[in-house]
Amino acid sequence: MEAAIITITFRECVVRYGLSEAEVREFVQLGLLHPAPDVPNALREEPERVARLARLHQELGLSKDSLDVVLNMHQQLEQLQLEVRRQRARVRQLENFLGGLGPVLDFE
Repeated sequence: MEAAIITITFRECVVRYGLSEAEVREFVQLGLLHPAPDVPNALREEPERVARLARLHQELGLSKDSLDVVLNMHQQLEQLQLEVRRQRARVRQLENFLGGLGPVLDFE
């Protein structure tokens, strides 16, 4: 399942996520958020990522360097969880096949 990506203006980020416009611009400069290529002063981003970034920065007071590390670790964790689900499905399929309950399908 792919995450939804939206276009949101810097101003909307200020209102929705409580970030200052200066913080949003700094996060874009640091590569933590991605600018919308076709809309000035806007982001093209997953809403969950923006919300997570705002929460980590505001509630936990993480430094901007730490934010990058935490966000990358979260992304890697999500990828690993997806791979675990895929492998579990393959194991169930193989168990069913060996038990004579059905064919083995390729999940790639």
